[in-house]
Amino acid sequence: MKKVNLRNEFDSIEKYWTQKIVGKANGSMLKLAKGIGEINWHKHDNQDEVFIVYKGNLTIQLKDSEDINLQEGEMFIVPKGVEHAPKADNDVELLVIGIDVTSNEEGGKPEWSY
Repeated sequence: MKKVNLRNEFDSIEKYWTQKIVGKANGSMLKLAKGIGEINWHKHDNQDEVFIVYKGNLTIQLKDSEDINLQEGEMFIVPKGVEHAPKADNDVELLVIGIDVTSNEEGGKPEWSY
């Protein structure tokens, strides 16, 4: 068991939309990410995806529903199988919870962020 300093962990992330695993609990991974711009449209057939905004603002675009605008301290759960595309007009820091790492092509990660 160890304590995690979220500020230090966010500061160590160098690439946008890259998830850094900071913990595991009950079969889920707790991942930090920084974002700016838009992720490609995608869905996860095997997991729900939880977004918690730590700093900044995030829009979760949903294919068949209205966009969800999140501010610091707010969260949203994208159910498995729902097409979505997170978007940040300015730098955002977020906690993502799910059973897999999704910062890859299948998870919508744009080519410019590698």
